[in-house]
Amino acid sequence: MLRATLAGAVALLLAPGLLDAASPRSPLVAELEILATRYHENPTRLDAVRDGLTQAVRQEPDPETWIALARVCFIWGDVRATTAEQKLAAYAEGREAARRAVELAPRAPLAHLFRGINAGRWGQTKGVVRSLFLLPDVREAIRQTLELDPALPAAYALAGNVDYEVPGIFGGSLERAEGHFRQGLGIDPHFTALRIGLAKVLRKQGRVAEARRELRALLDETAPTNPAEWSMRDAPEARALLGALGP
Repeated sequence: MLRATLAGAVALLLAPGLLDAASPRSPLVAELEILATRYHENPTRLDAVRDGLTQAVRQEPDPETWIALARVCFIWGDVRATTAEQKLAAYAEGREAARRAVELAPRAPLAHLFRGINAGRWGQTKGVVRSLFLLPDVREAIRQTLELDPALPAAYALAGNVDYEVPGIFGGSLERAEGHFRQGLGIDPHFTALRIGLAKVLRKQGRVAEARRELRALLDETAPTNPAEWSMRDAPEARALLGALGP
């Protein structure tokens, strides 16, 4: 249901400071706030942080720790998993962690966001048509996230990727996807997952010159909101798309 660009989402993958927690109980929560935008420097650290947070929620099952676990599962599934089975397991764990966070803190926007992201990622990995039963849950997660925090760029990345990936016959819309990506970029023009999502929509609509312009702007970005996301996913994908578009 979602492209890998959600790392933005989708990044997730979010800039440090987005958690509502006043003081994280586990030091791993604080570490993840930094690691989520710098994992390109040491991707293997994600393994230890995920394992540690899985243990931490057993001793300290507070909303902050559940959200952090949901977040690192999403990133780990994107960055460290090497098989579809590993990805599915990571996203399923992340979705369950986010569900637990929502139960404890129903007004925490990131709890809803990572519930939607992990559910969408699981569906993308499994196959869009075979996972359409998850679509209402993902859309509801988007609605609740934006209701609680309408200035969260990753929520627009999630919404845009859902409308881009889901066939029109099942409720997807390239026009809505473009709107979501542009709205998110209006909030944070350095959130590169939004820009690559917009470029893919423009390409699919046949607006090649506009798509090429967005991709070049992404590659010229000097201050990405998430350097890890830009370095490991968005920039390589942008180069590949530019190559496919031709001169």
